[in-house]
Amino acid sequence: MQFDEKKEMFTIPEFGQIQLEGFCRFIEYDLLDKFVKFPKIANTQKEVEFLFDKNYKIIEPSIKEKDAVYQRLTFSSKLFVPAFFIYWNKIKKKKIIYLGEIPLMNNNGTFLINGNYRVVVNQLIRSPGIYYSLERKRTGNIYTSTLISDCGGRLKFEIDIKQNIWIRISRKKNVSILVFFFAMGLDIEEILKNTYYIKGFEGWGLICNEKLKHKLSRKKGAIFTFYEELGSRGDNNDFVFSESLSESLYKKFTNFLSKRCKLGRIGRRNLNKKLNLEIPDNEIFLLPQDVLAIIDYLIKVSYGVGTVDNIDHLQNRRFFSVADLLKKEVGLALNRVKVLIQKTMQTIEMLRKKQNKRIMLPEIPLVSTQITKTLKHFFGLHPLSQFLEQTNSLAEILHARKVSFLGPGGLTERTANFRARDIHPSYYGRFCPINTPEGQNAGLIASLAISARINFGFLESPFYNVAKKYQKAKKIVYLSPSEDVYYRIALGNCLSVDQKIPEKKNTPTQYHQEFLSIAWEQIHFRCFLPLQYFSIGVSLIPFLEHNDATRALMGSNMQRQAVPSVQPEKCIVGTGLEGQVALDSGALAISTQEGRIQYSDAATIVSVLKGNTTQTELQIYQRSNSNTLMHQKTHASQAKYVRKGQILADGAAMLGGEICLGKNILVAYMPWQGYNFEDAILISECLIYKDIFTSFHITRYETTICTAECEKMTREIPRLATYSLRHLDKNGLVRVGSWVQPGDVLVGKLRPRSSEDFSRFPELRLLQDLFCTSPIKETCLRANGKGRVIDVNWSKLQAFCKDDLEKGHQDDDTEDIYDEAEDALEKVYQLNNYNLSSDSEKVHVYLLEKRKIQVGDKVAGRHGNKGIVSIVLSRQDMPFLQSGISLDMVLNPLSVPSRMNVGQIFECLLGLAGTMNKHYRIPPFDERYEQEASRKLVFYELYKASEQTANPWIFELEHLGKTQIFDGRTGEIFEQPVTTGNAYILKLIHQVNDKMHARSTGNYARITQQPVQGKSKGGGQRLGEMEVWALESFGVAYVLREMLTVKADHIRARKKILRSILDGHSVPKADSATESFRVLSKELNSLALELNHTIISGKYFNLDRIEV
Repeated sequence: MQFDEKKEMFTIPEFGQIQLEGFCRFIEYDLLDKFVKFPKIANTQKEVEFLFDKNYKIIEPSIKEKDAVYQRLTFSSKLFVPAFFIYWNKIKKKKIIYLGEIPLMNNNGTFLINGNYRVVVNQLIRSPGIYYSLERKRTGNIYTSTLISDCGGRLKFEIDIKQNIWIRISRKKNVSILVFFFAMGLDIEEILKNTYYIKGFEGWGLICNEKLKHKLSRKKGAIFTFYEELGSRGDNNDFVFSESLSESLYKKFTNFLSKRCKLGRIGRRNLNKKLNLEIPDNEIFLLPQDVLAIIDYLIKVSYGVGTVDNIDHLQNRRFFSVADLLKKEVGLALNRVKVLIQKTMQTIEMLRKKQNKRIMLPEIPLVSTQITKTLKHFFGLHPLSQFLEQTNSLAEILHARKVSFLGPGGLTERTANFRARDIHPSYYGRFCPINTPEGQNAGLIASLAISARINFGFLESPFYNVAKKYQKAKKIVYLSPSEDVYYRIALGNCLSVDQKIPEKKNTPTQYHQEFLSIAWEQIHFRCFLPLQYFSIGVSLIPFLEHNDATRALMGSNMQRQAVPSVQPEKCIVGTGLEGQVALDSGALAISTQEGRIQYSDAATIVSVLKGNTTQTELQIYQRSNSNTLMHQKTHASQAKYVRKGQILADGAAMLGGEICLGKNILVAYMPWQGYNFEDAILISECLIYKDIFTSFHITRYETTICTAECEKMTREIPRLATYSLRHLDKNGLVRVGSWVQPGDVLVGKLRPRSSEDFSRFPELRLLQDLFCTSPIKETCLRANGKGRVIDVNWSKLQAFCKDDLEKGHQDDDTEDIYDEAEDALEKVYQLNNYNLSSDSEKVHVYLLEKRKIQVGDKVAGRHGNKGIVSIVLSRQDMPFLQSGISLDMVLNPLSVPSRMNVGQIFECLLGLAGTMNKHYRIPPFDERYEQEASRKLVFYELYKASEQTANPWIFELEHLGKTQIFDGRTGEIFEQPVTTGNAYILKLIHQVNDKMHARSTGNYARITQQPVQGKSKGGGQRLGEMEVWALESFGVAYVLREMLTVKADHIRARKKILRSILDGHSVPKADSATESFRVLSKELNSLALELNHTIISGKYFNLDRIEV
């Protein structure tokens, strides 16, 4: 939230601001910090020294983002850093070192890696510092304090039931605190002098016993005793003193302290704040006085004087943005650079000793690839670098604003308990309490609230100042999680905005992480916006307060899955946030300067102002990561004058600068012949004929032609029908604009048969010798669906050799040293590419498919009401209104009361009132003005609409919110009135064309020998217990037996069935147990349970029971 004191106005911050600010901070400050802190490297004789300069430079990318997507490249920039070589403390030589390429973030907050958009998800981890807690066990209470280091390591101090104080290294290993004190360089006098509570502690006599004092009085006794108590030597814990052992244990203890006791600046700041210390922030390691203060406060907590920390509070967690993650990766890369430089200097020193003369250090090899390799590994394999969800523009924004509790240094799915997943009071105004994934990641991935911002690794939320003693201060104040505890903050959903209206005497208030009812005079701050607690997806749900939280969660998640339709339509009922979502998504084309439109077509818009020409390129039929269409439609006519910031073109799923994810559909809540039973949905054929829910999808087909294996592209494919090759040109590529069907060849390829093919299938060699068949194999690329070919990309792949980069390091002899370094680097690349012959070629074919809604597609509303299309009725059979208009969709009325998402009813009725080209933008929690404000608004608008349209059936006093409708098949009126109106319905990405799959034979699981699961693996359909019941009810015994044996996991019958079909025999019967049953018996045997079974057939059915 930004506040302007002059104009006294504030706006919601840009939704992509956190990602963009983080990357800018990485480029401007974090890289500089890494180069400044890079240590000076010298050889053993101190003759040659190396260090980086801080004046690095990032060159503009040589390729546009649009071209990088098309050519499947990474959108990145080259990084050049000046370096100094100092020889014999006399000669100082400056070189420009090329350190690699850094991927750039685009305006939407995403990265382009190998032609695919990826996003770096923010992470929330435990903040380094000290945390005190109370562990309740059966034997008694144990007070503990956990020290979290900057690297993620933990050190635990505890007071057990016998009042002993231990430092716990692992789950089963602990050491007396006195031993740790002495190992840190303290003695008993210093311990008693610098502590307050330890003198009168009950367990001090047990801790400081004579036996332990005797051990510590030995030479190097503290470290020896430390590892003796850890049991480093097994049963024999007594060390025999020696200098080598002493040095090894000292190094081991130093390494232990560096891993477990490195606090960092944030950890030092938290430790000083908690323990009231005044140690400088640059002291990033744990000091002896820190340990004394930690133990002293732990004893204080055991007495009930100190406070126990809540580890789930946001003040104890640190926000890890994209800047922190990239800074960490660059630090790893520079450490590898340091090792390489040291090895090179050692090699030069060895040569100097052999030749017995001074040698100048040559240019350093392999330095230039370290940052590129490290960042490539990070963006490709790091769990927080994720494939961007790009179904629509809302999905992109929400994915970039996700915050993960998982990942390196965070929680795990298996170990995270319910307390860590639950909503903490400190989340309010910072994390959305509703939006989270369903399933095993529930509560571990959150979404930022719309007004949250980042400040020094902590989340802040804005509040409005209402206290009289703070009137001179700012009206809008950002509070961190550690600050809002001390203020009384009134909730915005129960307050009146107008200051003239007297406030309620008692107001729901948040104070000390609790929700209380406090008088208005005692309030310090209040929420300024009802939506500031929620994420973007939840804020787009109208009448949110009337829905259950779980259904609001489903509605928010399903808005991300909505497919952009061909003809977008604004929602009649919205919340007013649709415009900013569309603007901040980056899918709109915005005018960069004011001027007059000189030229406009489907691809470009040219504006002119005082001779300055600005050209805006539009997205035309581009594919997203989810195979949906990204397309921009211009609405700027020629000779029109536009201002800076004005919208020139709408993106996919947008209209008039607002996001439009669905369509306004005339629906009714009523049963219809059981076709809308259990979330099934009945639709009219008008939705198909009028292209209301029609969408475009672009599928990318990819194939590689390996010329090293003599594979070639050609149109002449033997033993293939000419009809399937009709779209190929002379090179064997499909022509752009061709309409292809499933099975048509897109790329014709031939490859010689290898020796492995003949060894695997010996009959191929026999057929070749008998019939003189050609020893080639067709490996053509075929289409899996129907559609129009819109683009074909044929590129040659080359192995880029970048080892010879000495020419890329230039001396400081010219004015523009960076340009010369870049030119030399390009010459090296061109030389390497010229010498290398291309050994493979890659072809991408883009197929545009037009999909209409059909049976099996999934549709949903914004309130968590979802369902599958069960039947498509003709227009004349659909129920119709009293005005003769037939319905578009029939929903089940039983789905509303049990799910408690009544907001869809308000939206449906208000949508009926807005049929006269009227749109409503209603923020949630409108009942803070008066009771039942939503109901009064809906009925009032229905009454006005009935008068304006002269249709009294819209608002009838006999049954408010309902109307009498007619059966389309008989023309008779239905017995009961029905709730009817316009609802905003979304078509989701889960479509039946992507789900349909057929299998005859395929892969089987290794253990159970049952067909694998999933369409991508060519798996089978699961036959569960209820499916068996359904087949039993029809009496199809033979079909059921085949499905449970031959088509499943009966190995013998599975092998015999092919021969039986070829010979015309009946299907073989299963005369033994299936493989899954055998696995079950073996599992029971592993539990010491013996299972004896006998297969009883009709022939041996009269066996004696005892014999069986």
